[in-house]
Amino acid sequence: MERLKKSFLLVCALLLLGFFVQAQDGAAGIQQATSMVKGYFDAGCNLMYAIGAILGIVGAIKVFRKWNEGDHDTNKVAAAWFGSCIFLVVVATVIKSFFGV
Repeated sequence: MERLKKSFLLVCALLLLGFFVQAQDGAAGIQQATSMVKGYFDAGCNLMYAIGAILGIVGAIKVFRKWNEGDHDTNKVAAAWFGSCIFLVVVATVIKSFFGV
């Protein structure tokens, strides 16, 4: 009998909850998500530039060390380092133009 009362109360609670819960409009949700992304976008780009700067410094030190040691693959490492720095800048620029910021 106790189990039946709990089940009945649970069903009543779920029915009442269904009356109070309403779905958000899809277009309004997309607009809200777009405004949130645009709000955080400048901070994200600055973070990407900062990470790129740190990786650039580390890569430059790695290339310099290899150059001083006389390794034969210094050109390959330098090209990879330079390409990754260019990639980070291009990605940030493309994302900015994609979101229209």
